[in-house]
Amino acid sequence: MTNTQSAEQNFESSINPQSVIILMIASALGLLAATLILPSWLPGLTGSLAGVEPKAYWYLSRATAFVAYGMLWASMMLGIGITNKMARLWPGSPAAYALHEYFSLLGLGFSAFHALILLGDHYTNFSLLQLLIPFGTGNFKPLWVGLGQLGLYSWVIVLVSFYVRKQIGQKPWRVLHYLSFFSFVGALVHGLMSGTDTGLTWVKGFYWLTGASFLFLLIARIVNSLSLRVEKIFKKSATS
Repeated sequence: MTNTQSAEQNFESSINPQSVIILMIASALGLLAATLILPSWLPGLTGSLAGVEPKAYWYLSRATAFVAYGMLWASMMLGIGITNKMARLWPGSPAAYALHEYFSLLGLGFSAFHALILLGDHYTNFSLLQLLIPFGTGNFKPLWVGLGQLGLYSWVIVLVSFYVRKQIGQKPWRVLHYLSFFSFVGALVHGLMSGTDTGLTWVKGFYWLTGASFLFLLIARIVNSLSLRVEKIFKKSATS
């Protein structure tokens, strides 16, 4: 067993399943309350949400998309930092593992909101089935939207694996965790190819910064892993 695997086994999920359920219910109730109360506080919001051509749904979807992607990027960076042992420098391995899990959970919630809020948008006019079934969005970029949908589902699998690691064992858990790489790449391609604001300078910079930093840490992880294997081979040959 490697030092990385041993360290991973020492970290337990900092959020139990009951807390996750309570958080989801509280979020749903909060969104419902906001939908009922905010229009009375902000009369102009009523027209934006319930007018002939409501635009607020699209803007909310785009805003939460960036938040969700940013959360996923932060979770990935922390995860790679843990396996590269870079997290020991900052913020420390236990804190990095906890933040890695929290960012995954929060990002997943924002991703679900990003998709489901589009049910109120009249331009795309998606049905619930179109939002749930990958590559089923009709004429609106089904390939690129489908990659985002698959990335979301793989993200769910990775998140659930936090809470069943003892039941499934360390090796299957690690295999499932590799799906997070597909989640990130799928989300990045989904945002680049289906986002209507990709042409904006700050959006391009955001995707370049997150994509390049992710690639840098990933290459560093691969090189570190290969160097450790070569070192073990030399040690075995020296002792034999």
